[in-house]
Amino acid sequence: MRNQWVVTLAFVAMAAVLSLVAARVQPEGYSTAIFSDQGEDLFPALTDASAVQSIEIVDYNAEQAVARPLKVELRKGRWVLASHGDYPAEARDRLAQTAGALVGLKKDSVSSDRWEDQAQYGVIDPLDQKNASLTGRGKRVTLLDSHGTKLGELVLGAIPPGKPGYRYARLPGQKRIYLVKTTADPSARFEDWVEADLLKVGVNDITKLTVNSYTIDELAGTLANLRRRVMVPNGENWDAAAKTAAQTLSGLRVAGARAKPKLLADQLRERKLTLSLETVMSLRARGFFVLPTGQLLANAGEVVVETKQGFVYTLRFGELASSGIDGDTGQTSPAAAAKSGDDRFLFVTVSSRNPETEARAKALDAKFADWYYIVTGADFAKLQKAAPAGSAIPAVPRPPGAVPGAPPAPPAARP
Repeated sequence: MRNQWVVTLAFVAMAAVLSLVAARVQPEGYSTAIFSDQGEDLFPALTDASAVQSIEIVDYNAEQAVARPLKVELRKGRWVLASHGDYPAEARDRLAQTAGALVGLKKDSVSSDRWEDQAQYGVIDPLDQKNASLTGRGKRVTLLDSHGTKLGELVLGAIPPGKPGYRYARLPGQKRIYLVKTTADPSARFEDWVEADLLKVGVNDITKLTVNSYTIDELAGTLANLRRRVMVPNGENWDAAAKTAAQTLSGLRVAGARAKPKLLADQLRERKLTLSLETVMSLRARGFFVLPTGQLLANAGEVVVETKQGFVYTLRFGELASSGIDGDTGQTSPAAAAKSGDDRFLFVTVSSRNPETEARAKALDAKFADWYYIVTGADFAKLQKAAPAGSAIPAVPRPPGAVPGAPPAPPAARP
């Protein structure tokens, strides 16, 4: 009898141990809880792509360790980049495609339920400042309706190996990571939402390139060390550097933009500029200066492009600029400029060489009047290769009544 009790107690003890082991290996309800929402809609409120009236995208640049935000929204019947001074968004189809790709999105499967797996799946929130990782960050996408109500928000992560058409995704603030079927790949790059070609000038349209280089004495209100190089297709100076400059200008892309003060923009359109403290400060903050003679100068020089159609584009290159969100309302900070490389502010004006194209030139000039553009350091470097060399030549003052903002009179040629 005593042996039977011993055997019974041994079995009970063994059962208890096995129960503890099972509990440790598989916590109660875990295996079912992790799959509890699999197959459900990711955004129940998002049923119609046309209801999306605004999209916010935040990407992350690991090399610069900075988040790059962009917001597109419908305002008064037109799509604008609200994050970039309401710059017109020409790539309207991109918003519809992005919204459409997220409608009806399902939680196809659960990939992980652990915070520490976010980097592995590329779903770290780009706005998460508590996470020190520079890699493994995804794109945060927010969709809103006309009232600003959030229709959906997620962090899009990496594409799983061998599964094109799928992405890892996570809802902000939640640890669960899903595998979802979507082709959505929204861009936070300014240049992906705007007209790609800034000038719309073909290489074969260019009849002359002039590069002016000078030094500005801000205190004296003068310029010095002025050098000028003129290049004509098939002419003596039409070398490799000139051809590179022409190619660059024919495909010059805008990488960012800052709105000019309304007073300055309105006056530039009318070509009747009256300087005020606001306009002077705005110009100088971006590397542009107006001399008492009326010349508008830039601290990184200028390129004058003449075309066979009779247009004259003057491109003035100013201060280093950030192509991201920093500096929208003031001078770019040194930290923001450093993160952008050698991107430059660009001031564009247009005039005409003949009466037939004067009206069209004025319309183009009005289009450029609203914005300080930003071009990449790479494009600026290509143009700089065509910069002049040699001794200084004297400048020619602008005639009385000249309009600042119009192309400056060309400097006199050397004897």
